[in-house]
Amino acid sequence: MTDATTTASIATDQPTTNTSTLETVCERLNQLTVRVDELETELTQKDKRINKLEAELTQKDERIDDLESTVTEQDVILGAVRKKTGNTRAMVQELQERELEKNAHLRWENVYPHRKELEISAEHFEKFTKDDGETYARIPGSDDPLNRGGKPTLTPGDLLPIQQLARMDDDMLHSAASSKPVRLAAEVWQDHEQHQSKLWNQGCNGVREYIDAGELAQWLRHNEPGVNKEYSQKLAGRTIDALLDLTKSRLYIERKNRRKDGLSYKERRVVLPEESEIPGETTFETDSPETADVGGE
Repeated sequence: MTDATTTASIATDQPTTNTSTLETVCERLNQLTVRVDELETELTQKDKRINKLEAELTQKDERIDDLESTVTEQDVILGAVRKKTGNTRAMVQELQERELEKNAHLRWENVYPHRKELEISAEHFEKFTKDDGETYARIPGSDDPLNRGGKPTLTPGDLLPIQQLARMDDDMLHSAASSKPVRLAAEVWQDHEQHQSKLWNQGCNGVREYIDAGELAQWLRHNEPGVNKEYSQKLAGRTIDALLDLTKSRLYIERKNRRKDGLSYKERRVVLPEESEIPGETTFETDSPETADVGGE
């Protein structure tokens, strides 16, 4: 009786278990199907994205090819322009050389950038101003055959050597000056030609302007690198000698008594008298005898 009951119970439970397992399998299969569909959708989207990126990459490659082609063309054009510019510059320089050698007066701004490249017999260019107010360049001593711009305000023959040097730019001055005192003398005269001189003193009683050797030595210490007190005094003396020579005796030397630290000594003074004729300059009246100390005491 017991065996029959057990067999019947087993026969009753088996269909229930099979049904539950089948339902679980079906549910899992449905889940996998849904997941596969999702993955296929994602894959399709990624394929589209890849195709889009490949299309963009292709466009960029084509753009790069176009740019490389453009750059190559521009390099060819630039090379041609450089060659033409070089030829044009050489032609301009040759024309400037020929015209300057024929005593032409050329605009300074046109000559200045090329002046070091020009092969002319002159040691340097002369920079000067004409009646029209424009600045020109020429070989010293040459007159313009076409008389453009009027006459020069001063001809080289009218200028003192110190004036010729003082009107050069720095490069020309360093090239033309035969020594350091000559260059410094030109710079001292450049200061004289300024409307507000920092170095020259206004005089009176027949003295137009003057410089004391001590003031010149101090100026040299401030403006020349590596110049100490002892050397500045010697350099000031040599600069004064160059001033006298280059102004062709328009200046003269006085010795003034000085007192310092209880000691008395004589100091050289460079004097520009009112009676001296400086080309292109006019004498001026001093305000009063009290405006400057020329006694040196």
